[in-house]
Amino acid sequence: MSDIVLFGFGPVSSPTTLIIVGIVALLLFGNRLPSVMRSLGRSVVEFKKGVNGIEEDIDEAVRNADDKAKKELDEETK
Repeated sequence: MSDIVLFGFGPVSSPTTLIIVGIVALLLFGNRLPSVMRSLGRSVVEFKKGVNGIEEDIDEAVRNADDKAKKELDEETK
């Protein structure tokens, strides 16, 4: 199994790579970092809401299909 290498620093999950990425983010964003992280957090929350909405729609469709199938089965057995 091969690890993903980021900029030749080794595996992405290694502590050294994460520290380097953190330092680069700090240099790039500086004092805007809190607002960037806040925006990123809001984006993640909105994404999760969208995923939950899709899951609820799928669950409702499955429930409706099950109810319809049960009604048809009941009508056939009568």
